[in-house]
Amino acid sequence: MPSVSNLPHRRMFVVKASISDGPMKKLGRSDAECEADVVAGNIPEAPPVPPTPASPAGTPVVPSLDINRRPRRNRRSPILRSAFQETSLSPSNFVYPLFIHEGEEDTPIGAMPGCYRLGWRHGLLEEVAKARDVGVNSIVLFPKVPDALKTPTGDEAYNDSGLVPRTIRLLKDKYPDLIIYTDVALDPYSSDGHDGIVREDGVIMNDETVHQLCKQAVSQARAGADVVAPSDMMDGRVGAIRSALDAEGFQHVSIMSYTAKYASSFYGPFREALDSNPRFGDKKTYQMNPANYREALIELRADESEGADILLVKPGLPYLDVIRLLRDNSPLPIAAYQVSGEYSMIKAGGVLKMIDEEKVMLESLMCLRRAGADIILTYFALQAARCLCGEK
Repeated sequence: MPSVSNLPHRRMFVVKASISDGPMKKLGRSDAECEADVVAGNIPEAPPVPPTPASPAGTPVVPSLDINRRPRRNRRSPILRSAFQETSLSPSNFVYPLFIHEGEEDTPIGAMPGCYRLGWRHGLLEEVAKARDVGVNSIVLFPKVPDALKTPTGDEAYNDSGLVPRTIRLLKDKYPDLIIYTDVALDPYSSDGHDGIVREDGVIMNDETVHQLCKQAVSQARAGADVVAPSDMMDGRVGAIRSALDAEGFQHVSIMSYTAKYASSFYGPFREALDSNPRFGDKKTYQMNPANYREALIELRADESEGADILLVKPGLPYLDVIRLLRDNSPLPIAAYQVSGEYSMIKAGGVLKMIDEEKVMLESLMCLRRAGADIILTYFALQAARCLCGEK
């Protein structure tokens, strides 16, 4: 049998796929006729293989390296990079921290560009509506409490008519499916600015503080909170709050424990936002030492055994190793808090044109997800969600 190349009636035509040429014209032939042509050697000619691009002048001519595994093969195009991407980032991963106050106007927070103390009846509802429009349907509330209501024992924390319970009821009336996280700690309500009751000698009292926190958590649950989040770092508070919630019929309310909350210097802008700086001293006797890693496992095991539903690491980006530690040692959802200092540094770098704010923002959030965070508390929630949805 003669070879295909020697067949006498061979006909060749070039197949083009140029967009500018428009759709390729059909010849009106059946499948059998097309197959018969190929068998007879009348093979359509496809476009030629593109030539290898030229290397720049001076490029050395070297033999190919004798390596079987070349990871760059899976990175060579946007489609391949997207197909093999291991970590995803979605607006549903975000919890949006929102500051509220009793006033009607929204007050800018100087150290946190783009953030405000929102009027609980007006600006807050507008901000939540914007977030929901781009897929962010989880928020966490932080109140700026009037100084006149602050006391050494923080009793305003469990006032059912206080700012936070009122706000929860308003939000649930407007947006029943909104997931509301609440902060459980005494510092916004304490005249001393600490997360717990301060003894005369400056010691933060643990068990007495936990008693107050239980009442605070129940008050928030009664108002409609979905998740209460003790950020105080008192020993035993998760188990006590779980028992208090269950005793009042709030078995459905979750606890997100600030499992590994460090005594960090990244919190400064947040304390300006709530006017909640400690009146004296620091928080190092209850928040964790930034130098400690293994200690986070002690807190993890305690919180798991006491009934926490979500474990949180704070701050976020400087503590990626701790996020991974918790992820590798617990089946529970892991949360990360990208705190005010992280937010403000990215904002400042963007303003000074030292970095591309949008790209750094998204990269920082992706890094938190890659380290193991299921959800991220971030002041970038609205901005990042708009980017992910293609808005500007």
